[in-house]
Amino acid sequence: MHPYPAYVNPHLGELLETVQLDKRFVRGRGPWLWDSDGNRYLDFIAAYGALPFGYNPPEIWAALEAVRDAEEPSFVQPSYLDAAGELARRLVELAPAGLTRVTFTNSGAEAVEAAIKLARAATGRLRILAAHNSFHGKTLGALSATGRRAYQDAFGAPVAGFDFVPYGDANAVADALAGRPGEYAAVILEPIQGEGGIVVPPSGYLAEVARLCREHGALFILDEIQSGLGRTGTLFRCEAEGVAPDVMTLAKALSGGLVPIGAVLCTEEAYSEEFALKHSSTFAGNTLACRAGLAALDMLTGDGGRLLENVRRLGRKLRSGLDELKRRYPGVIREVRGEGFMLGIDFGIDRDTFGSDAGSLLGVLADQEMLTPAVASYLLNRARLRVAPTLNGSSVIRIEPPLVVDDEQCDMALSALERVCAILAKGNTGELLAHLVGRVTPVPVPATGPEPAHSGRSAPRPEAADGRFAFLVHPLDLTNYTEFDRSLEAYSSAELKTLSERFNSLVEPFVIGRARIVSPTGQAAYGEFVVVPRTTRQLLEGSRRENLDIVAAAVKLARDRGAGIVGLGAYTAIVSRGGRALTNLGVALTTGNSYTVAAAIEALVEGASRLGEDLTQTTAAVVGATGSIGRGTALLLAPDVRRLVLVGNPRSGAKALARLSAVAGEIARWAAAESRKGRRFSPDSVAGWLLGEANLPDPEADPAEWEEAMERLLSRSECPIGLTTDIQAGLAEAQMVVIATSTAEEFVTPAMLRPGAVVCDMSRPPNVSREVEAARPDVLVLDGGVIEVPGRPWFGWNFGYEPGLAYACMSETMMLALEKDYRHTSLGSDLSPDSILRMSDLAARHGFRLAGLRSFDRPMTARRWQQLLAARRQVLSPAAP
Repeated sequence: MHPYPAYVNPHLGELLETVQLDKRFVRGRGPWLWDSDGNRYLDFIAAYGALPFGYNPPEIWAALEAVRDAEEPSFVQPSYLDAAGELARRLVELAPAGLTRVTFTNSGAEAVEAAIKLARAATGRLRILAAHNSFHGKTLGALSATGRRAYQDAFGAPVAGFDFVPYGDANAVADALAGRPGEYAAVILEPIQGEGGIVVPPSGYLAEVARLCREHGALFILDEIQSGLGRTGTLFRCEAEGVAPDVMTLAKALSGGLVPIGAVLCTEEAYSEEFALKHSSTFAGNTLACRAGLAALDMLTGDGGRLLENVRRLGRKLRSGLDELKRRYPGVIREVRGEGFMLGIDFGIDRDTFGSDAGSLLGVLADQEMLTPAVASYLLNRARLRVAPTLNGSSVIRIEPPLVVDDEQCDMALSALERVCAILAKGNTGELLAHLVGRVTPVPVPATGPEPAHSGRSAPRPEAADGRFAFLVHPLDLTNYTEFDRSLEAYSSAELKTLSERFNSLVEPFVIGRARIVSPTGQAAYGEFVVVPRTTRQLLEGSRRENLDIVAAAVKLARDRGAGIVGLGAYTAIVSRGGRALTNLGVALTTGNSYTVAAAIEALVEGASRLGEDLTQTTAAVVGATGSIGRGTALLLAPDVRRLVLVGNPRSGAKALARLSAVAGEIARWAAAESRKGRRFSPDSVAGWLLGEANLPDPEADPAEWEEAMERLLSRSECPIGLTTDIQAGLAEAQMVVIATSTAEEFVTPAMLRPGAVVCDMSRPPNVSREVEAARPDVLVLDGGVIEVPGRPWFGWNFGYEPGLAYACMSETMMLALEKDYRHTSLGSDLSPDSILRMSDLAARHGFRLAGLRSFDRPMTARRWQQLLAARRQVLSPAAP
């Protein structure tokens, strides 16, 4: 591992590696950088303005070497500091009128800290008024003046005494100052907000704020750390407005990018003895930094101001080129802002750009502030152009080249930006991210084809009387990515896997679709489908704590968006212990497992009936019988089948057999309880045989008594319940099979199944191998739990099925919302038969029904059914004499 992520910042290192911004640059000259592989890059970041002359300007190095050759002392305190005095005089000569005192610092943040102290000492007041969306540094005082909570909350900022108003609104400043007369020491603003997204204020704004400060006795601080020293085409941005502040902060470009330095310039009135004698900084004003500063000022102002004229000219050229891109790609670029070489491209892509919640990952990336890092990564790796997003304005890419770039280099940058705009305009996520998966071949834009049936439908909205639900989904396998974003269809499985590993850890849960369900009763429910960005394997094999946290985040998102009940789809239920680990989040939860069991039984019974199978004469195997769905299915099959084989996890050995024995005991106890209520069971069924045995304990008897009774019954050879962890042996004797495991493997192979078997595969991803379809045409493999929703609404994504079809667990969530039954339901592994039967009743009431017989994700057509019957006749008919 590189020592930077190993010893400096592992979290940033991981982020840089994920989006492939983790280059090792080993050489720099002017606007060019070379990485460790010898590749050359054009730098249009310039260290956020700190490299006005690019890398290693010889004039600055000459000044530093002169210090060494002359053996000037680095700093001697207290004493008169020659270099500091000379640089201060030069700054005062160049600065706006009235700024006569200079205090040196080591950075921009330290300069802001000093400016705040200076203002408080001069006025005797404490409050500071700043702007929303501003950025002034990350030390505590500077951070307190920074108008974004995301940077403040972890550090106890802002400290007391800091207030914020909208940037560009002089009336808001007037109201704030008037609202606390005599309390504000200063108003601090940026002439152009840099990290806020390159935001230029209205003309006259700065002058009016300066007037208001004078009126109210507050100092006006202008933070020129990023905008000053030539960045916008004038030495200081406030010059263009004709404004002279009381205090001005400088840093970044002041030393030409080689030595840390900052400065605070102020008027005579703002400077006080209290500040002068009680504020100091060990390295501030050191000889090396100040000699570099003097050389930088000479370069900025020399040759009759030619460098700044070049900035103005090429700044107009870049702005014109960016405006042309905005005209050509209006759906990609929302706005171009800035002046000189301080420009910003505000990308306008969002979730609505491509027409729906689903359809493109680009909208998701934009929503989660990851689009501009992806754009920067593409430009770096494909076009060899370095750009970067602004910190607060997450949709903005900054264009801040060194002041020394030329026409050809500006043309190169504009060409690269045009290239990425074309990709974004086509919604070609696959091409934008191809370098992240090691793909060299260009990714074609998928043909749009005919408009889908749901095209043109507006997204549903909730009505006041609607029940409210949400359902959590996640990619079951890698193909789900291509279903969501067709531009990824060209990716191989390995490339999709790499993409999911890179981005899933960065993306937060998001809404992928929404639907309004209307029951035949007239009741309605509005719901949203929330993606948990983890694949099945990541949920099974990743950190349980991290996975639980991401599922919890999805539940909270659903709750905050108004859901009264949240369904835990697929493996989100498994990692949350059937939802029990999330019951404290202030919203009702369901796994949907009760209706999943009911739907499985219905599919199995319908399949068997159409094949002429008599359930009372069959052996049924339940694979995954100790899980919630498997256990519930076993309970409901016991009254109908002659023999029941409960199959547990072979990796759990004796523990699995003990759990299976407990399930068998539950079956017997439930049958006894139902018998006491007057229910009668066929003596040929599993439940009937159990009840025919003498000396069964009372249903309310102690569990130990039931355990002893079951141990006795299960040891008998004629007992109709078999327990095994040998999957092949369990399947070999079963005509009917239900599979309900939590594994993502396709472990059921053609050789395991007996001739003519009927299999209901409840697991997703499926556990029955695709090989079974081709190799065993005599076997009916049913997709368990696929339900037709009343009215066949469009959900915003098809979840692998035709519009209007849903998983049974989704359907349970919808039914509970229709009933406005906002209680925890179907949690944990203990599903009650009453709950399962209730869901069947609700399905009948609200018009939810089995979506026919489906096999391997497709409807069972008449042709496929005839092929199945023919194959079954061949394997089940007695051999000819």
